[in-house]
Amino acid sequence: MFEKILVANRGEIACRVMKTAKRMGIATVAVYSEADRDALHVAMADEAVAIGPPPSAESYLVAERIVAACRETGADAVHPGYGFLSENTGFAEALAEAGITFIGPPPTAIAAMGDKIQSKRIAKEARVSTIPGHVGVIENEAEALKIAEDIGFPVMIKASAGGGGKGMRIARAAGEMAEGFRLATNEARSSFADDRVFVEKFIEDPRHIEIQVLADSHGNAVYLGERECSIQRRHQKVIEEAPSPFLDEATRRAMGEQAVALAKNVGYRSAGTVEFIVDGDRNFYFLEMNTRLQVEHPVTEKVTGLDLVEQMIRVAAGEALSFGQEDVTLTGWAMESRVYAEDPLRGFLPSIGRLVRYIAPEESETVRVDTGVGEGSEISIYYDPMIAKLVSYGATRDEAIAEMRRALDGYYVRGVNHNMQFLSAVMQHPRFVAGNLTTGFIDEEFPDGFRGVTPDESQTVTLAAIAAAVAQIVRNRERSVGPAGAGGTEAPHWVVQLGADYIDTLVAGEPGDAEVTVGAASGGSVSDGGAANGIVVAVRTGWRPGDPLFRGEVGGVRAVAQIDPAGAGWRIGHGGVAATARVLRPEVARLAATMPVKEPPDMSKYLLSPMPGLLVSVAVIEGQRVKAGEELAVVEAMKMENVLRAEQDGEVKTVHAGPGDSLTVDQKIVEFV
Repeated sequence: MFEKILVANRGEIACRVMKTAKRMGIATVAVYSEADRDALHVAMADEAVAIGPPPSAESYLVAERIVAACRETGADAVHPGYGFLSENTGFAEALAEAGITFIGPPPTAIAAMGDKIQSKRIAKEARVSTIPGHVGVIENEAEALKIAEDIGFPVMIKASAGGGGKGMRIARAAGEMAEGFRLATNEARSSFADDRVFVEKFIEDPRHIEIQVLADSHGNAVYLGERECSIQRRHQKVIEEAPSPFLDEATRRAMGEQAVALAKNVGYRSAGTVEFIVDGDRNFYFLEMNTRLQVEHPVTEKVTGLDLVEQMIRVAAGEALSFGQEDVTLTGWAMESRVYAEDPLRGFLPSIGRLVRYIAPEESETVRVDTGVGEGSEISIYYDPMIAKLVSYGATRDEAIAEMRRALDGYYVRGVNHNMQFLSAVMQHPRFVAGNLTTGFIDEEFPDGFRGVTPDESQTVTLAAIAAAVAQIVRNRERSVGPAGAGGTEAPHWVVQLGADYIDTLVAGEPGDAEVTVGAASGGSVSDGGAANGIVVAVRTGWRPGDPLFRGEVGGVRAVAQIDPAGAGWRIGHGGVAATARVLRPEVARLAATMPVKEPPDMSKYLLSPMPGLLVSVAVIEGQRVKAGEELAVVEAMKMENVLRAEQDGEVKTVHAGPGDSLTVDQKIVEFV
């Protein structure tokens, strides 16, 4: 067994690998860029080596610096994690030349499967079902259009060396091919230093289901069930689960056997994933093979009881698998939500900054948190904006979903925007709960983007009850620490304003164990007698003023809510709802209902940068007339190019920024007449 492993990665996956290595008694080495000097993975390792400036092309992607760090620290093996150099043949070969073990597959397998064009040829040879398409490099837009017309629209334009949703575009008609080819090629060049793309048939209403394989150097190979990865946005996975709610045992076995056949055909060793597209009739087609550990590997670990990182390490050390296919069983259900620093209300654009508060859910048998950040950590523009992977487990799919919803309610992050409200919305969506999933789920169910969650009647009662109980706890605390005799006996009648609704509440009982009577929403009217005829909700909690999380029971149901002071009330996050609850005395509420609403300033004459990033190009000049839908500018963030288009016809008055400028959120790019 190895004595010291260098982890050639950063963030949560570096921390994840180190946890297993430490449990196995193996020393660990971290590498870090200047931006990651104070990162969690650096503090977690036994040793750490600086490898360059913040841009990954000058640090984490420089193989020579990783090899030098191995020599400097005496590391005898390298785990690459995922991304960066994990599927780089030259890196694996450089390690071998230096006498350092690569914890992953042989370079020949990486080369064979890492090129999507070649991998499809090999899959066909191994009798693996493949998608119809042009398996070859495309030279220009004209050739791409001709191939697409031969295959038949819609088609997918994909980077040959791609992954993570980068370098991928769907074209549904001939008029979309030129732009799709250009954007896919540019993203491929920027992300992978390889601008080759190919075209294949786009399968309508597909599911994305992948098979986890594990193989050793003694000829043994097994599949460890499947993962459903259909909840995607911009071709990037958002929520994954194991097993899939769609597969039957016969399809699972057929997909698993084909995945193992492909692995054996390329002499695979280590953990790997064979990805398939599955149509509504359970026909499945090979998509690609990822020759590394997947982001979503924890859900497989939860349902199989295996530590995949440990298995990778043991296989790399020359050990044979200690189990066979007949020993692999799937028990229970697991979900994974990718918690990102992004703003769902602004088109999921990346959010950067410092985590000024960070409280993760408590880990247990049913909740797991894989993260590489802590309070005070910086979410940088240079890397993927992932905060954590939140994993839930239950005996059934419904139990796993319920655990995930509670865990999301109890995840407290401040300082950057995040997507947890959106994740909660998906978790409670009827179509998701029913398991009726396709890769188009998000586009179909949120066609106008995410606009937040409007509370239903049950959620409104819960929010109002929490707000009223919290208000009473705070008021009792103020009276207890004030001057003797101050305050007198407070009537427990509050009015909770949620949006435009004023909800009467009565609080009876001691703080932490009270009955809250919630009256019906009454618009702008406020009653004098309270909510005597409303719904009685028992609220039990140990919440104290200043606690960021409300934990307890509301109406006999275990509940967690995020509590932030907000003027005369609180900002409450619960069940995917983020609402400001103003808690007022009745007389104050009557006056508040008469106050005019302040209108936001009109910014329709400006094209504003929706995110921090690099202005790649500006397609207009001053005085130019533009039509609705016309391209105005391209902004790059996190290596993704985002095309900004005109929302209406108009004339350009001033261009405020030029190509190469670094933009902040809401910075002016173009002003219209």
